Amino acid sequence: MENSKINSKKPEYFLLRPEVEKAYGYSHAVKIDRDIKISGAVSMDDEGNPTAVGDFLQQLKNCYTDLGKILNHYGCSFDDVVKENVFTTDMPLFLEHAEYRTQIYRNHFPTGSWLGVKELALPGLLIEIELEVYKI
Repeated sequence: MENSKINSKKPEYFLLRPEVEKAYGYSHAVKIDRDIKISGAVSMDDEGNPTAVGDFLQQLKNCYTDLGKILNHYGCSFDDVVKENVFTTDMPLFLEHAEYRTQIYRNHFPTGSWLGVKELALPGLLIEIELEVYKI
């Protein structure tokens, strides 16, 4: 019985794009017990190249698509998200397209922050979204 309690708290890592994540040195998500931390998702292809360069709305959609894949891996949905942090190099554009989030968060919005930043990891990236999830 004691062992099952210990094992339930063992981190479970998930790599969405294993080659890219290994090259840059991060895991896209980790689940410990009922808590899931998801690294910032950006608009990139499976080789790690930025996609939809210059198209803010499409980059936003691509981020949520990848985040949805990670949530699905853990048997979760956006209803399980308790915190969302958005990093953007163009806050006015994010605010212009923030309404798109109503298509993602249909029941409630998570807590979080919206942060304007000078740059993101790769040239051409306009937005990055990270999540924290509590799995019931």
